[in-house]
Amino acid sequence: MPASTVVSVNASSSEAPALPEGVDERKFVVALARGLELLRAFRPGDTLLGNRDFVARTGLPKATVNRLAYTLTVLGYLRFDEAFGKYALDAGVLSLGFGLLAGTDTLELARPHMREFAREVGAAVSLGCRDGLDMIYLETIRSETALTLGLASGSRLSMLTSSMGRAYLAVIGGEEREALLTELALAAGGGASGAALADAARREIAAFAQQGCCFSFRDWHEDVNAVAVPFRDPRDGRWLVFSCSGPASSMGEDVFRERVAPRLRALARRLGHAR
Repeated sequence: MPASTVVSVNASSSEAPALPEGVDERKFVVALARGLELLRAFRPGDTLLGNRDFVARTGLPKATVNRLAYTLTVLGYLRFDEAFGKYALDAGVLSLGFGLLAGTDTLELARPHMREFAREVGAAVSLGCRDGLDMIYLETIRSETALTLGLASGSRLSMLTSSMGRAYLAVIGGEEREALLTELALAAGGGASGAALADAARREIAAFAQQGCCFSFRDWHEDVNAVAVPFRDPRDGRWLVFSCSGPASSMGEDVFRERVAPRLRALARRLGHAR
């Protein structure tokens, strides 16, 4: 199973989780998957989550959540706040993230290029990768001379509506992409709304062959335009994505198509193997 695959474990304790095709059930540890699902329940801006929050976000039974939360607290991945009766992420999670960031040579190489890029275009430039059904920021550098919107490291973006997510979808295999788009549409609410988001992503993906990048014009946020370019990390071969975002009110579509996109494609070629 690919390292980036995330399995849905939203099943009761008496049910087996729905596993992707090709997963060997004999080797799959359900308890571990559920524990990681609990940690993934935290979103940008979340400080404390209670058992009800975990149940609502993971679909796991309350009894299972209680046991998992206790175990993760004992191991140092969660901290229980007695005053609020809720859990916060603890240092164990930080150490895991630091291991990833510290071990990413490409990130170290990219930082000075990203600073120069942000200064030149007057916007925010980010480096990210896939994490489950989201894209996660490994680094963001903002322009010092312009008002820009840039999320911090560890922030997550919708794979359907963000330029970064669309760029990642554009370079993975066709069958894998369609399966993922179906899953993303369901996660986005299903029905007509989820299908509309998936179709919008498909249109950008289809244009990738000619553009060499993917755009998001007011799709992720009503006042944010963005462009993203994928490239393979020379160190381990995984797909990383550069994105550049700025206020739609001052950086229109033409700015991103004519000025920002060519520079971002050049940056991707400089740092890795761009598609």
